[in-house]
Amino acid sequence: MIKFILQRLGYGFLVILGVVMVVFLLFFTVPGDPVSMMVDQQADKTIRDAIRKDLGLDQPLHTQLYMYMRDLSPVSVHPDTPKEKEKYGFARLIPLGESVFVLKYPYLGRSFQTNQKVSDIVSQRVSLTIILALAAMFFATVVGITLGIFAALKQNTFWDGFISVVSVFGISTPSFVAASIISLIFGYMIGPYIGLNGIGTLWEIDPISGNKILHLKNLILPALTLGIRPLAIIVQLTRSSMLEVLSQDYIRTARAKGLSNYKVIVKHALKNALNPVVSTISNWLASLLAGAFFIETIFDYKGLGFETIQALDRRDLPIIMGATLVVASVFVIINLIADLLYAVIDPRIRLN
Repeated sequence: MIKFILQRLGYGFLVILGVVMVVFLLFFTVPGDPVSMMVDQQADKTIRDAIRKDLGLDQPLHTQLYMYMRDLSPVSVHPDTPKEKEKYGFARLIPLGESVFVLKYPYLGRSFQTNQKVSDIVSQRVSLTIILALAAMFFATVVGITLGIFAALKQNTFWDGFISVVSVFGISTPSFVAASIISLIFGYMIGPYIGLNGIGTLWEIDPISGNKILHLKNLILPALTLGIRPLAIIVQLTRSSMLEVLSQDYIRTARAKGLSNYKVIVKHALKNALNPVVSTISNWLASLLAGAFFIETIFDYKGLGFETIQALDRRDLPIIMGATLVVASVFVIINLIADLLYAVIDPRIRLN
């Protein structure tokens, strides 16, 4: 088990490393200058060059990539100066002349626009996106499995066909299209009657007291919108998996023994049918973090996705890289957990 986990973590590290390098290199192929977005258009060349030097943008691309990877690494070599100590907050391990081998937290840099630490920005925003993704996945899982089982039990009936048609429609509809339609209809046209807003985030600032106020109703429409596509896929997958399991010999044997329909479905069929569903849920949970970017922008839900889209407009590389690392890390962790769950759900699977 330990060997399997370490092997998976090694693969995950390579995935994250590849993602960082690809995003970093692609950033510099996009037209535009981040320095021009930081200063007034009338700023002279001297000021622009000074800012570019301070941010390290005057260095060759390979040097910038090396410096960024060094900042991310938990162990690295830095000049042994108070300025470096304050910047990285490292713990000295081995003195190396004027430098020192250190242990530190990964340093994600500072925003080009606000000079705020990217780690602070990500920590403030990522919780909102995780809540949104979990709410969407909970909705998709509960409703999807229920409808999938119902469609399998009602095979070749009107309800089976109706659920299949609706699920195909949900799969084929892009998230940003569904978000625009749902926001317009349920947020604006009938929003005043049902108490939902077309835009809004989970926590809003009271203009009078300045305190944060929780608005759970602002989570409903984004979560439902984000959960439409995984719900549709879970319905189809649960239905096909249930139909396959219900045709097995041990199910017929269980029915012949006189077990109730409830016990046959819940205790025998459902558990064996959930293995591919768990795989889908784990993959979609990680994908929802990335898919939430467009949903958050349309609903003005100020999570990590909203902040990343704003950073793309401003060419704020540190925030883009920080958000990418978070999503990639969550994807690796969720897939590792899913692999471990397979053995719990299906005893036929062995990790070795």
